[in-house]
Amino acid sequence: MSGTQGNRRSIISATVDFDAPGKQLGVLRVPHSVHRSAYGHIAIPIAVIKNGKGPTVLLTGGVHGDEYEGPIALSKLVRKLNTTDVAGTIIVIPALNYPAFMAASRVSPIDSINLNRAFPGNRDGTVTEMIAHYVTTELLPRAAYLFDFHAGGSSLHYLPSLLVPFYGQGDDSAEIDRLVEAFAPPRVIRYDAEKALSGEDRVISNYARQLGVKFLTGEFGGGSSVNIEGLRAVEGGVLRYLDASGVLQLNEQLHRESCRTARSDRPQSYTMDDPGLFAFANGPGFFEPAFQLGETLEDGAVAGHIYSNVRPWDEPETIRFRTGGLAICIRTFAQVKAGDCLGHLARPV
Repeated sequence: MSGTQGNRRSIISATVDFDAPGKQLGVLRVPHSVHRSAYGHIAIPIAVIKNGKGPTVLLTGGVHGDEYEGPIALSKLVRKLNTTDVAGTIIVIPALNYPAFMAASRVSPIDSINLNRAFPGNRDGTVTEMIAHYVTTELLPRAAYLFDFHAGGSSLHYLPSLLVPFYGQGDDSAEIDRLVEAFAPPRVIRYDAEKALSGEDRVISNYARQLGVKFLTGEFGGGSSVNIEGLRAVEGGVLRYLDASGVLQLNEQLHRESCRTARSDRPQSYTMDDPGLFAFANGPGFFEPAFQLGETLEDGAVAGHIYSNVRPWDEPETIRFRTGGLAICIRTFAQVKAGDCLGHLARPV
């Protein structure tokens, strides 16, 4: 964090007391004075469940407002948990970028900023920047663990997958491996947690890493819909993850629920660190894909064809993946512009 931003207390306030025992349901109040509400604020729902001593786990969803597996699973989780089940503190924010969530949009309708490209945030910035600053300065310093749930949003579909930092990005790889094993995901993808796929380091995982918070994330669906496989993976997996972190003691009912999606075999691990695994549009047009999610493609495989919007009878441009692998992501929208991601692969480790 540059300048004095990191040392200045956030102007976002909470109606919950993070240090008080019990189960609290409240909001984060983000100041938002506008024409229709002179003294208004944006109320982001938050739940805090605290009981005795133990680790603090932060669970977030809705960093992008058009991704739903996380918000649904976390909302259900809060209903299920009783204070007596907890040994420590669980902080749950199902829709962290609440304005984007209410607009079903990847970015906030207020300032058009992608929250996961806004870290470490700005105390005196826009609404999205203030939220990022609050997470960086108020929430992450409290947490030993952070699980941030994602999906492909409106423009992408993903095979449900757990994303795990590369070995060495953190001080306790063995602990991360233990949490991954407990979550028991459909598949595991190792990725660079210090920066986004676009190479930007303004992401929540980078600042969790800098603050020593053990971090996991995942892509559990997409298309601005709810992926049933992904939702079930999150619902069962988060219970096992909380149990493994030491903050949750599974009662009989929770244990039964956690077992419904548990895998008996070790999931395949992949990486997506080779630029050749990605396919991008070179210009405008409409996209005809030549692959499906779950397919294994060879080096140089055709990703699809882009047709001209103004001369659709012209020969379409063929787009290829340079490097082969498992198709884990595909574009939702057929209309494309230069630079749009058409999909990407992951190669086995």
